[in-house]
Amino acid sequence: MKKTKTFLLLAAACTAALLLASCGGAPASETAPSTGSSTAETTATEISVEAPTEVPETEAAPDIPPEPGLVRSALTYAWIPEAEAEKRPIAVMFPIDRKAQPQYGISRAEIFYEIMEEGSMSRQMGILQNWEDLARIGNIRSIRDYFIYAALEWDSIIVHFGGPEIFVKPLLTRSDVENINGVGGAMGSSYNAFFRIPKNSRSEHTAYTDCERLQAAIEKAGFSRTHRQDCWKKEHWKFTPTERPYSFEDHPEAAPAAEIDLRNCYPVTRPVMHYDPETRLYYRSIYGKPQVDAATGEQLAFSNILVQSAVFGRHPNTEYLYFHMLDSVQDGWYMTAGKILHVHWIRNSDYEPTKFYDDNGEEITLNSGKTMVFVTREGVDSFIADDVVYGV
Repeated sequence: MKKTKTFLLLAAACTAALLLASCGGAPASETAPSTGSSTAETTATEISVEAPTEVPETEAAPDIPPEPGLVRSALTYAWIPEAEAEKRPIAVMFPIDRKAQPQYGISRAEIFYEIMEEGSMSRQMGILQNWEDLARIGNIRSIRDYFIYAALEWDSIIVHFGGPEIFVKPLLTRSDVENINGVGGAMGSSYNAFFRIPKNSRSEHTAYTDCERLQAAIEKAGFSRTHRQDCWKKEHWKFTPTERPYSFEDHPEAAPAAEIDLRNCYPVTRPVMHYDPETRLYYRSIYGKPQVDAATGEQLAFSNILVQSAVFGRHPNTEYLYFHMLDSVQDGWYMTAGKILHVHWIRNSDYEPTKFYDDNGEEITLNSGKTMVFVTREGVDSFIADDVVYGV
């Protein structure tokens, strides 16, 4: 779907107005290669009309916490203790290979990403704010540069096991980027936060951490446990409370989307999202089976799905991909409550939120709960929602 002129003008104004500075004076852009009228004369006729009766606007009920000390989560809009809301989340790199399933702690991710990598495989990352009681997290794998940009949006502490040094080291060694790296070395220390199962194994998919090791590592590294003032935008996305669910009442053009098939975007993992109208959640499957948390058996489920089409390419002379995670007026789609709407997304700098707007230039409203983000390849990927093809 083409971008509307109205939206382009709005986006241009927004982009010009927003400050493009990133936390700690870090670079605000990615390092990867890089998008009259006529008037008719009329005869005036005097008419007598009755003044219209003013109808007062309906005001939304005040957003009062159910008990003192609770505030809205910026990630899910759930009521959480204020001290928890002030804490930085962790961004954990979970492998998505078939033999790496299932993972521990993965269902705690409030925001969950899937993005393609080299070799027709994809990778996934979870943003976890509530993790401090997890006895095992992982397994954990390597990171890619575009996942770092996604993690910075949430002012996260990044937890990973290495990565292609030539592309991720320039980002991971920035003074504002704080990470715990299982392989140690030039891309950051492990701070003894990881262990192997089975013990002493050197095989992939065997590296884990836990809440105690992570908390000790964060303290040892001297990382701020609470959000850094210059790196965190508390008003991230626009939500509606659970008691007033959103169902595209203001968008009659929204189409049915009870089953989202993204196998054309991610041909190896073949993700499918199934909507359950009773729970108002989309349940995630990969490899033809429910994706579950190894600790609880809980299937991953989300209130919202965002498909974010991004400019991409290959780093020169390699198979490694890059994605433009900072951009203006790119296409996307928003799914919630069993329906789909075309949107656009904008993100101006490393610590700015990715904002999503409808075709009229209005910011979209998300339902309270977890959000799944699929970053897809512009000009290549398409997906199916209830037998209708979206994308290319």
